[in-house]
Amino acid sequence: MVLCALMWSIAGVVSRWLDSARGFEVTFWRSAFNALALVLMLGWLRGPATLWRTIREGDRAFWVSAVCWAVMYTAFMMALTLTTVANVLITMALGPLFTAIGARVFLGHRLAARTWGAIVVAGLGIAWMYGSEVGLGGGTHLLGVLVALGVPIAAATNWTLMQHLHHGQQAGSEPADMLPAVLMGAMLSALLTLPMALPFSATPHDLGLLGLLGVVQLAIPCLLAMTVSRVLKAPEISLLALLEVVFGVLWAWLGAGEAPSVPVLGGGALVLGALVANELLALRAPRPLPARA
Repeated sequence: MVLCALMWSIAGVVSRWLDSARGFEVTFWRSAFNALALVLMLGWLRGPATLWRTIREGDRAFWVSAVCWAVMYTAFMMALTLTTVANVLITMALGPLFTAIGARVFLGHRLAARTWGAIVVAGLGIAWMYGSEVGLGGGTHLLGVLVALGVPIAAATNWTLMQHLHHGQQAGSEPADMLPAVLMGAMLSALLTLPMALPFSATPHDLGLLGLLGVVQLAIPCLLAMTVSRVLKAPEISLLALLEVVFGVLWAWLGAGEAPSVPVLGGGALVLGALVANELLALRAPRPLPARA
């Protein structure tokens, strides 16, 4: 999951290297390249016939997950066209809280005090990092924040659904194959943003970078995240995903010359400290004894 956050975090710095592609066109090409990469990877992993049969036979949970992925792919870039990066990132940092509440309300999971503490401390760290830059400043910015809310809400819904599917099924039964839902989410995002992306202005250089984003920043980490959802709890996945913000600052520093300020360094240290403490306490927590047959 740390590797997923690392790959997700390159979007900001790579977008700084684009020549002319902007806004919805960036979203379209990124989602389109993501879909193409997923077709190839899932076709290799599952076989083309099995892949398309899974999509055709997808149940309600499958399509809910696909819509969640489409919202996450699309809302992030749409929000960036309406408000500042800081406003978007601080809004996305609500993800762990939404996921924890979803797991508690819909799955009845009681979270450890260490996880609640880590959520609070990491949230404070994110607020410190971007608090001085966050502001609404008018109706357009408010609309951008509302659009950005779609990202943590969709993510929380998706991770809670994954945990229900992977940990709530009857013993001995196989959970549904949800990896193709990532592909359908990419296709839905590309179809949704295509009309608003026209006319295209991306250069060949832009297309190469957007292809990099589609494969390395979306396709590979999203498949990995769906795989680790079989092991990690939903709030833990969402909490570790906050590393994307910290890594994003580091990439901007190294790749775009944007040196982080003292609040960014201090807030990043709080986020990292909260995550490390949560995982160390989890390792030390007593394991439940296996149930008798």
